[in-house]
Amino acid sequence: MGKTYYVYLLTNWNNKVMYIGVTSNLELRVYEHKNKLVEGFTQKYNVNKLVSFESTNDVLAAIEREKQIKKWRREKKNQLVTGMNPEWKDLSLEWGKDFSLQSK
Repeated sequence: MGKTYYVYLLTNWNNKVMYIGVTSNLELRVYEHKNKLVEGFTQKYNVNKLVSFESTNDVLAAIEREKQIKKWRREKKNQLVTGMNPEWKDLSLEWGKDFSLQSK
């Protein structure tokens, strides 16, 4: 069985700032964002709420999809999120994991 790659969308507490990324370990990557272990944009703007993700076994397809979504206007990105997650809930909370630093 091949590796799974995820294109994911994060936002901040009031859904005003959006970040799109690619990872092969979504749970670990969300943990890193929630604990501000990733320097840069998500750390600076407190972007750590997982609101949408897609998966594929093709890393090149994941990278292309990330680039495609990044080019979209905000309205289209919002529609993508709303299609999967109409209430814009933090989907990582459904995993039942503790994302605090001391839990790892």
